[in-house]
Amino acid sequence: MRTMAGACRFWIGVASRDHVDLGVKGHFVQLNHGQQAAVRRLKAGDGVIMYSPRTAYPDGERLQAFTAIGTVVTGDVYQVEVTPAFKPHRVDCHFAPSKETPIKPLVEHLSFIKNKSHWGSAFRFGHVEVPASDFALIAERMELRVAETSSLSPK
Repeated sequence: MRTMAGACRFWIGVASRDHVDLGVKGHFVQLNHGQQAAVRRLKAGDGVIMYSPRTAYPDGERLQAFTAIGTVVTGDVYQVEVTPAFKPHRVDCHFAPSKETPIKPLVEHLSFIKNKSHWGSAFRFGHVEVPASDFALIAERMELRVAETSSLSPK
C-alpha cells in the first residue's frame, strides 16, 4: 500500500469481454481504445475491475458483467504497435482469479452509480474511479481469492 498522500485508488475500466481477455492473458490494462490519458491515471497498487457491456467489440452479445479484477503493477505507461494504425497505451496489471459477475444485482448497492434507472451512464467515459467500499463489494461478488492477491483488498 502507498502512503496516505499517495493512497491506493480503485477503478472500473470498460471494455468488451474479448478485449478484457486479451489484457488478462497479456497482463495489461488498456482503457478508452488505448488512449494515453486514461491509463496515466493508474498508479502502482491501484485496484482495477473491468466491466464488459458486450462479449465482443463492437457488436457482440449484451453481457453487462464484471469480467476481471487486478492490481496495477508499476503504473509505467508504455505503447505497443498492434497494427501500423493502432498503437495503444497500456499499463501492466496482475489479474487475480475471479468469477464473471453480472452488474444488475449490484446496481442498487453501488454508490458511484448515482442514477439507478440509467446506471449505464456511469460508464460513459470508459473508466471511472470508485470508492473502496464499492470495489470491495464487487470483488466479493466476483469471489476474489484475496489470500492469493492481498494487495487487492481495500484497507
